[in-house]
Amino acid sequence: MTTTFFLVRHAAHDNVGCYLAGRMAGVCLGEAGKAQASHLAERMAREAIAAIFCSPRERTQETANPIALACDAGEIVIREELDEIDFGTWSGKTFEELNQDADWRAWNDQRQQARTPSGETMLDVQQRVVSLIEQVRGTYQNQCVALVSHADVIKAAVCKVLGLSLGNCFRFDIDPASITTVVWGDWGSKLIRLNEAA
Repeated sequence: MTTTFFLVRHAAHDNVGCYLAGRMAGVCLGEAGKAQASHLAERMAREAIAAIFCSPRERTQETANPIALACDAGEIVIREELDEIDFGTWSGKTFEELNQDADWRAWNDQRQQARTPSGETMLDVQQRVVSLIEQVRGTYQNQCVALVSHADVIKAAVCKVLGLSLGNCFRFDIDPASITTVVWGDWGSKLIRLNEAA
């Protein structure tokens, strides 16, 4: 019994790459992001999606809504396990500002051990997303499920699938509006496609 998971990163907000949005409220898709979400929906309509689970952030919900409509997948389920990393006081700062912070540099150099100002680690992130995947797999066996989340959350899941240490999360990209497909079964898990552009 297996479940296919489409790990979807939210489409781009207007200032993606300029500042760390984190869990800030009010970070929504711009026009380019809305177009990306529309393309994603067209791509996902080719799949038999049984359910869609989504992070609480506005940008993920705005990405998930067109997919739900295109796939006739019913109501989107909001789950905290898919939320962005809790970056605490780093949220809202530009990357130029963050690069002056020794703790930020340590977070990027030592993902195995480092913590954000809120205390969250990449291992915490991995444990929460994998726990959700295992729960969902029990309900949706031999079906396809979309999980709409954030880059580092998806990277943490992929590292688990591939047996990589979390320090290797920089060895691959998870772009805005991308789809990463994994299959999860009693025997373990495998990666089907990584960072597919819609």
